[in-house]
Amino acid sequence: MRHFQFVSALAACALAGSACRTSIFATSLDGGPDAGTSPDGGPIDGGPLAAVRTNIKHLFIIFQENRSFDHYFGTYPGADGIPLNPDGGFAVCVKDPSLDGGCQRPFHDNRDVNSGGPHGHANAVADIDDGGMDGFVIEQETGLTGCGNPTNPACSGVLKDVMGYHDRREIPNYWAYADQYVLLDHQFESDSSWSLPAHLYMVSQWSALCVDAQGAQSSDPDDCTSNLDLANPPTGYIWAWTDLTYLLHNANVSWKNYIVEGADPDCDEGEMTCSPKPQLADVPTIWNVLPQFVTVRQDDQLTNVVPFDQFYLDAKNNQLPNVAWFFPAQEVSEHPPASISIGQAYVTGIVNAIMESPAWPTSVIFVLWDDWGGFYDHVVPPSVDQNGYGLRTPGLVISPWARHGFIDHQTLSFDAYPKFIEDVFLNSQRLDPQTDGRPDPRPTVREAVPILGDLTTDFDFTQSPVQPALILPQCPGGDFSDAGYACQDAGF
Repeated sequence: MRHFQFVSALAACALAGSACRTSIFATSLDGGPDAGTSPDGGPIDGGPLAAVRTNIKHLFIIFQENRSFDHYFGTYPGADGIPLNPDGGFAVCVKDPSLDGGCQRPFHDNRDVNSGGPHGHANAVADIDDGGMDGFVIEQETGLTGCGNPTNPACSGVLKDVMGYHDRREIPNYWAYADQYVLLDHQFESDSSWSLPAHLYMVSQWSALCVDAQGAQSSDPDDCTSNLDLANPPTGYIWAWTDLTYLLHNANVSWKNYIVEGADPDCDEGEMTCSPKPQLADVPTIWNVLPQFVTVRQDDQLTNVVPFDQFYLDAKNNQLPNVAWFFPAQEVSEHPPASISIGQAYVTGIVNAIMESPAWPTSVIFVLWDDWGGFYDHVVPPSVDQNGYGLRTPGLVISPWARHGFIDHQTLSFDAYPKFIEDVFLNSQRLDPQTDGRPDPRPTVREAVPILGDLTTDFDFTQSPVQPALILPQCPGGDFSDAGYACQDAGF
């Protein structure tokens, strides 16, 4: 595994217990009547948005892999977690024809490595099962096993674990961030599919293939049509529609995409199995999508996609951009069969470095997971358009201005992050074919979907003092008696 330059933890924090939490539907920064919307659906300047624009100058999105909300936070106090009976037992029992009882209940899973289940579009439909939310076990049992490419969305591992959940014992740092800052418990994947479409939505709010009338790849946005499967994208695939970097570049807003160089999570020809190969910042993969966007190439922005090690230099030298995405390699991704503890250490290292940098007082860090990975979740996704939403995934908002111990119940999706970037850095300009100067045939302007919540409500600029930096140990230990603790094995 490639060596990662993790910053040293400066202090260990007490992780036991749970902070007193607020869990209401927020309507403004102070809960008062000043929150509102402009004609385009964004918050009115002069209220919450003005405060965010004044105080937030750096935005970081850490995009991890393949965990549902219930899998990581289903037992978190105050969150919309796994349903319980009056006696405190789990009310859920998901059908499992292989068992005599016919169903499987949630269980605490203390393994550092999980298997998960199939998580393509067809699997999402089957897991949701017309709102029954009971297809997870059957899908895992019928998925492919022994795949050479672990990121193949048709694959299942050998463990029967989609009904398992983790808690503070395995992921203490993630729960500590939720205690101190903001936990999002109604965030849905933007699309009902796997990693590649999810990453495309994160940076462009659409997933499509662009093919001309002769069946050849096209750089013309008019040739793009919605596609959520993308199981076998053409070699050297081109994303011709408009992505967020087009607007950032035009507005002189600095951005970078930090790519962890390690095992490549993709196969050259889209085949179902392949041997791992190196992932490089300048090589497009399912987790490194920006180099193949036409806009990135036309605007000479390829040098903004950089190896992960550059991040620590930028943080140390006070050269962090306004907007940054962090995309992992397999080893640190938490994508089964990757280690949970190594993934948490990688995320903690990024958060610590930002907190120790001069950028921290004006920063917000969003920690997200790109799809549900086949793991159980009990909340039925809302209907938006023909492309989504998908299943619920966890989200954390970490900032010196974040509300303390707040659970945000708003309906959110990955579309909320481009919307927030547009609101803060682009004067609320949208990726809208009618107004952005580069039309494409996307079916929906996702920022304008009426049910989409507003991330500005997760901040409180009246709190005094502002939230302190929560520097955490990268390997805090964990209850992994059934499997080795890989974070310590890796020497972090």
